[in-house]
Amino acid sequence: MDYKQELITTIHDFGCDLELLEARLTQLSETCPTAVLIPALYDELQRPALTLIRDQLKECKFVNTVVICLCAQTAEEYAKAVDFFSILPQPTFVIWENGPRVTKLLEKLRDKGLDLLSFKGKGQAVWLGLGVASLQAEAIALHDADIITYDKSYPLKLLFPLVEKELGIGFNKAYYARIGGEPIRFHGRVVRLFVMPLLTALTDMLGYHNYLRYLGAYRYPLSGECALTNDLALNIRIPGNWGLEIGLLAEVYRNVAEKRIAQIDLGIFDHKHQPIGNSTHEGLRKMCRDILRSILRTLTEMERVVLTMDEIRTLRVKFRREAQDYTRQYFVDARFNNLEYDRHQEEITVELFEQVITEAGQDYLNNPANVQVPDWTRALAVMPALREQLREATRRDMAEAKASLTAEGNAEASLADSNHSAHNRAIVTP
Repeated sequence: MDYKQELITTIHDFGCDLELLEARLTQLSETCPTAVLIPALYDELQRPALTLIRDQLKECKFVNTVVICLCAQTAEEYAKAVDFFSILPQPTFVIWENGPRVTKLLEKLRDKGLDLLSFKGKGQAVWLGLGVASLQAEAIALHDADIITYDKSYPLKLLFPLVEKELGIGFNKAYYARIGGEPIRFHGRVVRLFVMPLLTALTDMLGYHNYLRYLGAYRYPLSGECALTNDLALNIRIPGNWGLEIGLLAEVYRNVAEKRIAQIDLGIFDHKHQPIGNSTHEGLRKMCRDILRSILRTLTEMERVVLTMDEIRTLRVKFRREAQDYTRQYFVDARFNNLEYDRHQEEITVELFEQVITEAGQDYLNNPANVQVPDWTRALAVMPALREQLREATRRDMAEAKASLTAEGNAEASLADSNHSAHNRAIVTP
């Protein structure tokens, strides 16, 4: 256990009284409303993680609103999702992000000169969800739908530092130990074997730059769990690629004073694991590629640092040395804690991640333009009532979904009654 502080505030869990925090946050949420935002795919409804998350949120009296941004291919899928979340006691908005009503709204926005239809995936889902959540709440917790260790302490810890105003926090990021599986082993390969050695190599090459120090202060910079104020939600540009988490930190760096940024310990944490990928355009290798491009871009924007291709090649060499040192350190840590650790496979992963550096660097030099969804303030300058229209579209979608489920249930009940009557007539007919 440690109590080390970083450039940003680190909130440790020294055995905190969760019941006390919950009671306080429940009280505070009466005047400072809160929301939880979850981007999700329809397929995730079939997995146990999202059921666990839903069931835990039922017990969260300190959460005033739940916003689900769902990608569903049919009205039937969407209706099933609405039914899935209907047991939540909180007002719940299931946004059908690729449904006809939301698409029509975005088409109107495009016709006015702001095209958001070209953005797909998690970035667009988060952007849409923040639009509705920022209407409902002053503090918004954001997390993924695949967390298999979820419990109500997660949103509690994320939201509390924002809602307790005397703490002065405007953005709170989760950190944790990615340990799990059978046998138990380290996870979080991109953080351990790419981001951390990359930041070390860049700092060694370039010397002191505050942005690198800022990123290095995060103990788990790629965590998908964070909380932010509603005004910040309206003023950040959401990255539209797999570099979302690191790109979001860049936006926080631009918009929030360091003293108002925190990270909080969620303990042992695990979720779905991505494949490495067969090329730099797939899986974790694509994620590494997008992360590096985001870091290089922000270094140029904020620190006026432009790397040449020769420096990119130097970075690749230094990265490999640093990453190899990290694998040795993880080996020692794993052996002491009796964790499974395949050092050879870790080295192979490092070599695959290393190959990303040259390609990502070349990509950035050839096309330094960023892939980001414009912030909400820009969208509202084009369509001032867009958030309200999005919320109303969601209400209508949900009402239709509930009506279709009711009609389907009535039809099934009528058929069952008919079959039962026919059966009874058959019994009494001489």
